[in-house]
Amino acid sequence: MDQSVAIQETLAEGEYCVLAVQGVLCEGDSRQSRLLGLVRHRPRHGGQEHALFLYTHRRMAITGDDVSLDQIVPVSRDFTLEEVSPDGELYILGSDVTVQLDTAELSLVLQLPFGSHTRMFLHEVARACPGFDPATPDPEFLWLSRYRCTGPEPEQPQPLGWDAAPETGPRRSGIGGGRYPSRNGRWRLEEARPGAGSCLFRGGATERLGLRLAEVARGGGAPWGRAGRGDAGRCGRRDEELREAGREMSAAAGSRERDCAGVSDFDDSRSEKKGLLGDPASSWGQDTPDNLLPRQNKSKSEITDMVRSSTITVTDKAHILSMQKFGLRDTIVKSRLVQEEEDYTYIQNFRFFVGTYNVNGQSPKEGLQPWLSHGIQAPDVYCVGFQELDLSKEAFFFHDTPKEEEWFKAVSEGLHPDAKYAKVKLIRLVGIMLLLYVKQEHAAHISEVEAETVGTGIMGRMGNKGGVAIRFQFHNTSICVVNSHLAAHTEEYERRNQDYKDICSRMQFCQVDPSLPPLTISKHDVILWLGDLNYRIEELDVETVKKLIEEKAFQTLYAYDQLKTQVAAKAVFEGFTEGELTFQPTYKYDTGSDDWDTSEKCRAPAWCDRVLWKGKNITQLSYQSHMALKTSDHKPVSSVFDIGVKVVNEERYRKTLEEIVRSLDKMENANIPSVSLSKREFCFQNVKYMQLQVQSFTIHNGQVPCQFEFINKPDEASYCKKWLNANPSRGFLLPDSAIEIELELFVNKTTATKLNSGEDKIEDILVLHLDRGKDYFLSVSGNYLPSCFGSPIHTLCYMREPILDLPLETIRELTLMPLQTEDDGIQLENPLGIPKELWMMVDYLYQNAVQQEDLFQQPGLRSEFEHIRDCLDTGMIETLSASNHSVAEALLLFLESLPEPVICYSTYHNCLECSGNYTASKQVISTLPTFHQNVFNYLMAFLRELLKKSAKNHLDENILASIFGSLLLRNPAGHQKLDMAEKKKAQEFIHLFLCNSP
Repeated sequence: MDQSVAIQETLAEGEYCVLAVQGVLCEGDSRQSRLLGLVRHRPRHGGQEHALFLYTHRRMAITGDDVSLDQIVPVSRDFTLEEVSPDGELYILGSDVTVQLDTAELSLVLQLPFGSHTRMFLHEVARACPGFDPATPDPEFLWLSRYRCTGPEPEQPQPLGWDAAPETGPRRSGIGGGRYPSRNGRWRLEEARPGAGSCLFRGGATERLGLRLAEVARGGGAPWGRAGRGDAGRCGRRDEELREAGREMSAAAGSRERDCAGVSDFDDSRSEKKGLLGDPASSWGQDTPDNLLPRQNKSKSEITDMVRSSTITVTDKAHILSMQKFGLRDTIVKSRLVQEEEDYTYIQNFRFFVGTYNVNGQSPKEGLQPWLSHGIQAPDVYCVGFQELDLSKEAFFFHDTPKEEEWFKAVSEGLHPDAKYAKVKLIRLVGIMLLLYVKQEHAAHISEVEAETVGTGIMGRMGNKGGVAIRFQFHNTSICVVNSHLAAHTEEYERRNQDYKDICSRMQFCQVDPSLPPLTISKHDVILWLGDLNYRIEELDVETVKKLIEEKAFQTLYAYDQLKTQVAAKAVFEGFTEGELTFQPTYKYDTGSDDWDTSEKCRAPAWCDRVLWKGKNITQLSYQSHMALKTSDHKPVSSVFDIGVKVVNEERYRKTLEEIVRSLDKMENANIPSVSLSKREFCFQNVKYMQLQVQSFTIHNGQVPCQFEFINKPDEASYCKKWLNANPSRGFLLPDSAIEIELELFVNKTTATKLNSGEDKIEDILVLHLDRGKDYFLSVSGNYLPSCFGSPIHTLCYMREPILDLPLETIRELTLMPLQTEDDGIQLENPLGIPKELWMMVDYLYQNAVQQEDLFQQPGLRSEFEHIRDCLDTGMIETLSASNHSVAEALLLFLESLPEPVICYSTYHNCLECSGNYTASKQVISTLPTFHQNVFNYLMAFLRELLKKSAKNHLDENILASIFGSLLLRNPAGHQKLDMAEKKKAQEFIHLFLCNSP
């Protein structure tokens, strides 16, 4: 997801977050997660200035509330950002990128995730550097003065070296220093002028200086190595495209990466350091026919050099595709190569180990060899997944956990001893973690690695349930590995089905070519899905289940397996295959034993932990559990596969490529592209809040290849309104081909209020543009059914009738009515004390859910939310029939959708100031408008009632304060978001009212 949105909410007017990336700050042995944002400011005198903002953050930064500013580093004239490789580590495509950020006084080492998003971020940082033109004035960074800290400034700040602990690094001067040579010496530049910077921001407990005036030490010539290509620029177009496409399809595709696993003896070569932006001579030094050599014959050093150089050439698609020379033709070449893939590839089998283990929040207590390596041939690829890595409340709310490092180390030590492995990627969402390793000799054939997460917990945010995935290209086969933890409890199979569908629809991977739409899970040749899917055995009592297990009547038992039933009904995992279950259920055991659950709940055994697959040329060799491991109440499961992977025959590939490029020469003077559309007018009837509507149409192409894109209309920031989306919004069509476009209409909290008030309508015009062709206009219309979701509190209090029973003009007038009307002495018709819709939900929960376990922590069903919304909007509360969890989530969504929060924006800072004083806090609440005051008191009374039943529902003040604090207290729109300490004050404010009776 785009975390720059969260950063943007923290910035002042005139400051813009260009791009953000999540990384890890490395300080000696310490690893601390950071969110990096490249922030742009345009001074009044013209030009633009940039700075890197570093934030501490929650695991998923969704809003500005989730981030806290830690350091600022201006991008000035002594700023360098270079890719580094520590000693003893192998260059591995797909592992995290390590970069060193240097200024005259500051040095930071950061790890950034592999993928196109990181490459784009580094490209934007490169573009932001001011360069060496003496005519260009030095950046002044006056706009950063608002972040100046008030503490005393140190006499002489010290930079932080690679191995140095915070504030203990050796003193060094100039740029570079320490273990690495100065870039000044390497680039023969004059001594860099230290910035005249003082401490503008001091972040975190380490008190390290975060803001320095800085610049990029770059050589002369054209920016970022695009010049200096030598004779390449004089080559004919045909030769140039042959080489370009050759690099694209080579194993070198992707930026130079490193492995950070420390799993075996990798490489004992000395550290090397290379500028990310490269030097002009070496950046294009691979522009020779050697790039088309068979990949299996390349030495490691050749591969390393190729991969390094590709940072500027092949993988910088944002630049390449912006050049007319490499635009349409490059796309046609790639498309034709995909079509003719069978002509130049052959199938070769590789062995994959796929394992899943729910560790129940435990630390490793035993070696993992019995699971990972005992009794099997050394796999070529390891895919290892965990669930419930950490069950603490801190992990639940997206904080880091030490369990990640513990289990990572345990896996690395448990891999097969007969081979050397390199970690390609680690991805984690709260307690769901996935690790990908490959044999060292296969590393050069791994490319296009991307990793993503999808949380399916409460309000679609919490990551206690959901999925993580890693996708990559192995030779010429695309592979996606998914690790998921679906909803618990026997009766919640529909919720599990919904979790699966959410993961499939929301998991999207960026492509190397940023002009292409994201990849979904289904768009891969091979899909491996593992995890605690939580499907149970139903219709049998516990004793019957245990008896069948004792008799090893697994197939009889399997007939009652929920996953089998749901797959047969085509509700989930359509097209997937699972091997025969020849092992006993893997859940639930007493921890430390092989005994079934003897707790009070005495849960029935079930095959919760599963491995499924989808794709061609896949043979399952084994599928088993591992009873020897007793750390958890689950047993680990493994499956070993032989997977046929498409490997390129280099000679055939070269011939195919030449034929394609030769044929393109004949198309140079083709006619203007022209398409036909199956439909141009779209009417969406009765649109409802948070209920997706989709309509589709088909673009049929003529005889000329074309690129299409929906473009912005004049003076508009986007090609469509916020409630609309075209999928895909851009693409490429070969002659006589077609593509289906889906128009998705979805109203949420950001768009509902204006649709309620009539300020916005379901009306829009889309402009479909053809490159070198004409524009096509599509009309979108429809009607929105007003909802209590997105309506102001005072508006709802004046609606004595259900909102759908009121005339649209009445709804419009009440929605636009100023908040302070009641205090101005203007009395409308008898208002209600609180919104009736709020009372309906709270009363339902009070009557049915005060003892409900995990209330406000487990999500409900989407279909039930739609039913709840309809009941509230029509006033037919007597027909309300939904689970307690669905009603609880609907209440949270209602509070989140309020355009003015319960505690008004104007009193937000006053609440923070008195968060430790109950008397003062009550005084602040008393200043709220009457309706808001009533709602706050009503909610606090209800939450205190829930706490009286905490022995049953397992709620406590901290959980409720964390959940409701961010909903009732929201920082004023457009103001800088507060740091973590101030967010805690907001929670403490709510905590006071939960612990004290009025």
